[in-house]
Amino acid sequence: MIKVRKSEDRGHVSHGWLDTYHTFSFSSYYDPQFTGFRELLVINDDRIAAGEGFGKHGHRDMEIITYVLDGSLEHKDSMGTGSVLKYGDVQRMSAGTGVLHSEFNHSKKDPLHLLQIWVTPGAEGIRPSYEEKRFSPEDKKNRLKLIVSPDGRDGSLTMHQNVSLYASVLEEGKATDLSLKSGRYAWVHVARGVVEFNGVVLEEGDGAAVSEEQKLKFQAKTPAEFLVFDLP
Repeated sequence: MIKVRKSEDRGHVSHGWLDTYHTFSFSSYYDPQFTGFRELLVINDDRIAAGEGFGKHGHRDMEIITYVLDGSLEHKDSMGTGSVLKYGDVQRMSAGTGVLHSEFNHSKKDPLHLLQIWVTPGAEGIRPSYEEKRFSPEDKKNRLKLIVSPDGRDGSLTMHQNVSLYASVLEEGKATDLSLKSGRYAWVHVARGVVEFNGVVLEEGDGAAVSEEQKLKFQAKTPAEFLVFDLP
């Protein structure tokens, strides 16, 4: 079964410096039908103006994944981590017992586009930790590349939850697929382009909840980039 979440139906907030779409309920946006899916709580599609961003703020007991689509993100946190992430870079921060961080558009002239993702951790009160890794377009070209997993397999980042996150950059007409184990669920999010899977067409910003499907077969109708969450 596949339930589509259209891009235009997402929550939308514009603060001038920040234009953001919320796939699930977040902050002042609330939709009782979309308060998350399984262990996936947040997918925020953020566009941040040059030189702007989020000042120092705190999180706890959350797995936070940042997927940069365009521009450069400057990250600093209370663990002493500081870096600038660009397209292809993926960041995983486990807030655990508590962490403070800030996120700004590193550029003074170019916009920043990213996806920020929250997943509930498998246990509360873990020690905060941070990882980042680059996955180039070639790494994801015409395949589903594992970028985050519970065990760090295949060179992926490590998440404290039984969730695996895949990313793909498909050329027009190319196809790839993913098998799901019995009892597993999936969420698909299209970052750009148009993708068809299992008879359903998703455009940029669209998402879909998947249950009771054994195999997901994807084909790009245009050049496309998308994420697939394999969820318990």
